Amino acid sequence: MLELSAPRAGRREWVALSVLALPLLLVSMDVSILYFAAPEISKDLDASPTQQLWIFDVYGFVLASLLITMGGVADRIGPRRLLLIGAVAFSATSLAAAYAESAAQLIAARALLGVAGATLMPATLSTIRTLFLDERQRGKAIGVWTGVITAGVGLGPVLSGILLAHFWWGSVFLVNIPAMLLLLAVGPVLLPRGTTRPGEGLDLVSAALSLVAVLATVYGIKAWALHGTDIRWILCIGVGLGLAVAFVRRQLRHPRPMIDPALLRNRAYRTALAGNTVCSFALIGNAVFMTGYLQLVLGYSPLDAALWSLVPTVGVACAAPFAAALGQRFGRIRVAAAGLVGGAAGFIVLLAVGTDSLLLTLVGAGVLAAGLVTALSLFGELVLGALDPMQAGAGSALSEAASELGGALGIAILGTIGAAGYKASIALPPPYAGGPASESLSGAAGVAAHLPAAASETVIEAARVAYVHGLHLAALVGTCVLLASATALLRRPTF
Repeated sequence: MLELSAPRAGRREWVALSVLALPLLLVSMDVSILYFAAPEISKDLDASPTQQLWIFDVYGFVLASLLITMGGVADRIGPRRLLLIGAVAFSATSLAAAYAESAAQLIAARALLGVAGATLMPATLSTIRTLFLDERQRGKAIGVWTGVITAGVGLGPVLSGILLAHFWWGSVFLVNIPAMLLLLAVGPVLLPRGTTRPGEGLDLVSAALSLVAVLATVYGIKAWALHGTDIRWILCIGVGLGLAVAFVRRQLRHPRPMIDPALLRNRAYRTALAGNTVCSFALIGNAVFMTGYLQLVLGYSPLDAALWSLVPTVGVACAAPFAAALGQRFGRIRVAAAGLVGGAAGFIVLLAVGTDSLLLTLVGAGVLAAGLVTALSLFGELVLGALDPMQAGAGSALSEAASELGGALGIAILGTIGAAGYKASIALPPPYAGGPASESLSGAAGVAAHLPAAASETVIEAARVAYVHGLHLAALVGTCVLLASATALLRRPTF
């Protein structure tokens, strides 16, 4: 008996994918688009140091904590409806952020942007599940989806720098509106309604558990990375993880769970979640070091550093579209493991970086990004393949939450290792040892700015060498994590 193949997508579906890429690009860009606008915003709104941090961080915190809840909402009202509601909300809150008259207003607007962004991300991935039924085509679409997210984070600072060269700081928010209006205009025509679970209410207890679990865990990890080890952050992470366990237990027992218990028991799906976490850990953790290296070690301006940091995305552009085809030809497990090994190879290249190694740094970052985006594309394909269309929103949102957690862990763990390596290896003359210059490269730059030329050069050079040593330690740990993950994937294949 012949087995019928899934219907293949045509031009309409691929055009719809390009429409979906718009909100996805903007949501990922908004994570980093305030990079250059921060000084102007702080001056114009008279923001305190604490308010400056919240202006940056509140968007990501709210976005991450609401992903699972909004995924559940998408399953109940339909991903297209949620996507269009999110587009309206994103436009309105972008307008509010652009014309905020105080730091408090901007923080509130950024928090609401996070709410809107949380509606858009699971809705886009769930819609891809509906648009592309053919496995091969869906894999290609996931490659595009992964590449857009990765590119958006890198494009944010560059677009911010270009806009601020010609307009006021509010323009970095207004750029969202035309794209969202386009989505509202063509989305109802091109995008499918998707499947829904009508008449089934949202379990508010599960929603609250998922929200607080993700928020507490991510906040605790980022605070640990920023302020160092403290019992408050450890308790915060512990509370978050405890609530996450409670959330999972509730899903396994509740008569109408947000996430299908069969999905939570699916080893292939759990493997994909772990893979997303590991890949985001390495990608985001390395991005932090790359930014510091380009600006603080090589001395590039923020805009020049942002432009150079786009070079590794060439590897992403080359790898993402072909990940699905490679997986089909050589086996997904082998290609995903090879992607993790490729990421480790990128870290190994970074082990050879010195204090003046621009080309080597770009090559290492490019190899790392290409390998990890290949793995991410296959993990994303596995996630969608495991999902029931009626629960694609919550299932894909859980995958996104795992990626957010991985990014936070990368910043915290690799950042802490790098900082420890810096402090352990910094060799300063007695007058300058033990002060801010012994804590970080930025602290050394602050000390050097008030010293005579010869002494300044001595301090800066010692700090640059110590920073590179910390980078090497972080890269070594990243290599071990990726190789261990690839080995585990090959030893216990799940797809």
